[in-house]
Amino acid sequence: MNTPQQRRRANPFALRACYLLGGTLLLSGCANFTALPLSDAELRDQVQADQRKLAQDVAPLPATVSLEEAIARAIKYNAGQRLRAMEEAVATGTFEASKFDMLPKLVASAGYRYRDRELVTRSIDSVTGRPSLANPYISSDRDATTASLGFSWSLLDFGQSYYAARQHADRALIAGERRRKAIHTLVQDVRIAYWRVAASQALETSLRTANKAADLALDDVRKAEEEKLRSPIEPLRYQRQLLENMRLLETIEQELSSARIELASLMGLAPGQAGAGWKVAEPQVGAHQNWLDRPVQDMEALALVRNPDLRESQYGARIAQEETKRVMLRMFPGLSFNYSTNHSSDNYLINDSWREAGLQVSFNLLGLLSMPAQKQLAEAGVALADQKRMATQMAVLSQLHIARLQFANAVHQYQRADTIAQVDQRLTQHVDNQVIAEKQTRLDGVTQQTASILSTLRRYQALSNMQSAGSRLQATLGLEPAIEGSDSLPLPELTAAVGQALQRWEAGQLQ
Repeated sequence: MNTPQQRRRANPFALRACYLLGGTLLLSGCANFTALPLSDAELRDQVQADQRKLAQDVAPLPATVSLEEAIARAIKYNAGQRLRAMEEAVATGTFEASKFDMLPKLVASAGYRYRDRELVTRSIDSVTGRPSLANPYISSDRDATTASLGFSWSLLDFGQSYYAARQHADRALIAGERRRKAIHTLVQDVRIAYWRVAASQALETSLRTANKAADLALDDVRKAEEEKLRSPIEPLRYQRQLLENMRLLETIEQELSSARIELASLMGLAPGQAGAGWKVAEPQVGAHQNWLDRPVQDMEALALVRNPDLRESQYGARIAQEETKRVMLRMFPGLSFNYSTNHSSDNYLINDSWREAGLQVSFNLLGLLSMPAQKQLAEAGVALADQKRMATQMAVLSQLHIARLQFANAVHQYQRADTIAQVDQRLTQHVDNQVIAEKQTRLDGVTQQTASILSTLRRYQALSNMQSAGSRLQATLGLEPAIEGSDSLPLPELTAAVGQALQRWEAGQLQ
């Protein structure tokens, strides 16, 4: 029977050559690494892939879009809103993953060792200190494999992981509050763009008619100037006023021309889909007096509970408090327990399989030197978070009073603009009749049409400002549309939920 030494006597030259060759290739590869810039084709392919992904699963746009559907599409398909949703999902995933850090560690390991010469040892007499008369001996194979399955648990690591998991939970809640703020801003932008599109639709026919009448009047006055039937000053003044009215009409058209593209972008549509194939349905305008009739004290109490900025600052203060607990935990000694089962292929071992267990207490004595500074830093962080929370509270109350005042002013301005627009519309009808009866000039008709268009535009602008002020008040109160599962909710159901939320807001109900 061959001894272990005889079985291991063959030199594994091929294995050593493979190791040497692999190491050489690895080092040469690291030395030759250079930066590879993206080519134009790769960038173009990536842009096209991103565009296809953004347009994926986007429901076709109907012929008429309501305000509820516009907001629902923005919540579901807007790229910025998707980014906020992913940030919240990542924060939630980090919290879920951090909970596993509190579990004990169960580690399976395997390894291989090799030496080119035998491990030969000799011994000396423990009494005389002279070399033993026995020949040097070998007690280990030149190569062997090992395997182990170990279980370990540290009380200090468990405490640190526990408080870290609580901090990650608060960060996930902060991500949710930031998404709420993003929804507030998105709803406000959609409302403004929606009413601009509604104004563009309402004024489209009037602008076309007024421009046509202005062109005809301009041709007539130029002919009169060429025929020199009157003093040249009067036709020139006539032309000047006509051209000024035409310039004003062109300014109105330019102002409203980009509204459709802005609304389409907010709804998650590509710029190419913002054509004239769809319209918006003008909803009924409510009284808007319900929130103005509420006591300010009730609105303050609601804002201090629901406002996302204040809730975020409160979560931040709680994170700072948890950090203080983590710092204090480092002052305690670490207690760890381990248990493992092991196996080795070393033929010289009599017991080649064995189990180990241990209990260890450790304490970083030099860590006591930095502990006062760390504790002071943590307490300063708590004080900073508390001060930030109180400052945010005062800012929220100020924002509430300003938003309520702006909303009240916007409602009054809309009511005034609506009354003026109605008067101008009736006046335009009378002037048109006078022009037909040749009791008024075309210039008078164009001037009155321009004034009516301008007053109608100002009405829509006042309506948009009122909607925007209402959105700011709604955001300050923290009353965004509360919709659970908006990412996975079908668009019709999401639209219905948004409509119900808007109705509750118009009625002055708490959501």
